[in-house]
Amino acid sequence: MEGTIIKGIAGFYYIKTDKNVVECKARGKFRHNELTPMVGDKVEITIKNGKGVIDKIYPRINKLIRPSVANVTQALVVFALRNPEINEELLNKFLLNCEYNNLKAIVCFNKLDLILQEETNEIVEMVKSAGYETLFLKAKEGYGIDLIREKLQDNVTVLCGPSGVGKSTILNSIMGEEVMATGEISEKLRRGKHTTRHSELIDIGNGFLVDTPGFSSLEIEFISKEDLQQCFPEFDSYIGNCKFTGCFHYKEPGCAVKHALEQKKINAKRYGFYIKMLEDINNRKKQW
Repeated sequence: MEGTIIKGIAGFYYIKTDKNVVECKARGKFRHNELTPMVGDKVEITIKNGKGVIDKIYPRINKLIRPSVANVTQALVVFALRNPEINEELLNKFLLNCEYNNLKAIVCFNKLDLILQEETNEIVEMVKSAGYETLFLKAKEGYGIDLIREKLQDNVTVLCGPSGVGKSTILNSIMGEEVMATGEISEKLRRGKHTTRHSELIDIGNGFLVDTPGFSSLEIEFISKEDLQQCFPEFDSYIGNCKFTGCFHYKEPGCAVKHALEQKKINAKRYGFYIKMLEDINNRKKQW
């Protein structure tokens, strides 16, 4: 019997099959092979005497570490337009992580009701200029939730973003019930409290949604400078057209990416973030 791990708690794994959800333990061979089942894994199981056992874990298309989940196809990157204010670098780090893990990123700007209609947001324009799809929500009022439901179909979707932006509220709106406890914004620090405690797959029609723990920082030390430029979709049309092979689009002459930047075809904020990440990578190598 085949299925998908939708939850893992204390060594027990809950597998959704075509018929039902089966509680299983993993065979010891996985531990010996240093392979731990993950939420999102496609697995093969057997049931004996009413007890399920995971016999096989199929190859993963990707593996996220934080949150710990496998085989994700897209990410809803949730940020509030206000309260808390958007952290531009953090948003770009989320997008960078999505690209590195081959996830389609859809940026959801929540709390639309907290800004004036005529207000323009440079960060929103930055995201759009990079080619990312954007959605605008008033999660508490249910505005935009039907559109999210459409995006979830035929996907395994991770819901990510910093604390306090409304991730739990969005999930509850999608499900129509209190699936995860929603948290209040800390008045003292103006940042969200950690309200969700574990990751699991929520069955949404023909798709799955992962509710992830809220977190406010995202490290990207694992990305090399060779991979870094591949994580900026707005560079794609220009990579390979530079004067020098192996151009890192920094100080090299005849760079097609920098030429596009000068022509305002690439957003200056995004390019600035790229350079900062590139310098961070170079500085790390010098420290070694």
